[in-house]
Amino acid sequence: MTATEIKTAVITGGASGIGMAITKKFIDNGIRCILIGRDQKRLKEACCNLGELAHCIKCDISVLSKLPDLVEDISQRFGKIDILVNNAGIHLKKPFSEVTDEEYQKIILTNQVAVFSLSREVAKKMVAEKKGSIINISSMASQYGIPQVIAYTASKSAVEGMTRAMAVELSPLGIRVNCIAPGFIKTEMSSRALLNDPERGRKVHSRTPLGRLGVAEEVADAVFFLASEASSYITGVVLPVDGGNSIGF
Repeated sequence: MTATEIKTAVITGGASGIGMAITKKFIDNGIRCILIGRDQKRLKEACCNLGELAHCIKCDISVLSKLPDLVEDISQRFGKIDILVNNAGIHLKKPFSEVTDEEYQKIILTNQVAVFSLSREVAKKMVAEKKGSIINISSMASQYGIPQVIAYTASKSAVEGMTRAMAVELSPLGIRVNCIAPGFIKTEMSSRALLNDPERGRKVHSRTPLGRLGVAEEVADAVFFLASEASSYITGVVLPVDGGNSIGF
């Protein structure tokens, strides 16, 4: 494969957690990855560990005015953008009545508005190439009600709606748009949370037909499938990767 044939993926929040697993999966399959994040130290460590196909750019995607220049810079340095994974997001666990307008708007800005703005700028580049794949990362919180995550739930539900709307507009232009809704995935944070709340842990396992937490690599496998030609006739779907949790009882 020559340098010009290497696919390029832009992954927000790609230096840790599920984003890192996605990045590793792509790199293992010869895809150049541009990691976008706010933590310069974490980005540099990730790039050092991932090798020559990993490139990092520090950028706070919630500063919307930076996104057009970010996409232009990537295009100039690496050529066309083949894949965009909108993975970055922030969380807030707080009772509904205590969430301030400012807190709510901050979650919506990062998790939804930034996804819209970045996708718009990348799509402009993809339209010129008449091909591309955009994959949004939603959450099980959009599949059913979970207490104390009103802003997060609203933002991820909007992402799923945007996925369908984007697919309808962009697919005729050669750009597929899909979404992954992860369930309870085993991370350092989730493991600690369930350990501190045994009753919640029992509830999670009891309504998950596969009877276990998922791992980040399983989400990455699904993202890679939707980014690859193996899913060439799939667009506008929201795929739960949750061990059946969203249909469990």
